[in-house]
Amino acid sequence: MIRNFLLAATALTVMTGAAAAADLPTSKGAPMAPVVYAPVFTWTGFYVGLNAGYGWNNGNRDLTFTNVTPASVDYGATYGFNGGGSDGGFVGGGQIGYNWQFGAFVAGVEADLQYADLGNSNHNGYFPYYAYYGNNNNGNYFGTVRARLGYAIDRALIYVTGGLAYGDVGGHDFWGNSSTKAGWTIGGGLEYAFTPNWTAKIEGLYVNIDRGNRSGYVTGVDSAGLAADYVVSSGKNNDFGVVRVGVNYKF
Repeated sequence: MIRNFLLAATALTVMTGAAAAADLPTSKGAPMAPVVYAPVFTWTGFYVGLNAGYGWNNGNRDLTFTNVTPASVDYGATYGFNGGGSDGGFVGGGQIGYNWQFGAFVAGVEADLQYADLGNSNHNGYFPYYAYYGNNNNGNYFGTVRARLGYAIDRALIYVTGGLAYGDVGGHDFWGNSSTKAGWTIGGGLEYAFTPNWTAKIEGLYVNIDRGNRSGYVTGVDSAGLAADYVVSSGKNNDFGVVRVGVNYKF
């Protein structure tokens, strides 16, 4: 009986100690909430967008008439004219491109296609014994394929750009020729990402498209009033500036 009493007393002591230990304060704090990190913005990726702005054109035309009729009293005489004009108007279109970000630097390629209301007014011209009338042509287009290199400050990107330009801008030459020619472009801009996928930009470009030279024959009269053939050489060069704003969606 004494043995049973001792066992019961021991069990009671153990149970009392365990209960008291459960009531003691603990050094463990409350569970920590999980840490959520905001995603780091990157400029890397494909994008597409739209743009609109204003452009101003400064086109030059060189024109020469050379008398090539041996029997003419003016054989070999050359008459020259340099003219052109300037005009400006709406520019708008779309672009597609890709950026690679490495550190704070961003490199990329971009292609765009633009409607350009940059008609260029020819000067009316008169050469001895042959007159011509120049015209005006609006509603042209141009495009570019450019490299971009920029420096990113968080969601802001400052960049320079340059590359190939092509288009049909600035009206006809003497022969009524209006066709796509190639040239070059250079510029720069500022782009800002106002969401992880949407960006806005302002950009300026200088574009130079050389329309080349064409030659052909026309018939007029010489100073004696007799029929004479002339070789006409017509050259046209177009350069223009563009300032535009745009938005891009980055994938």
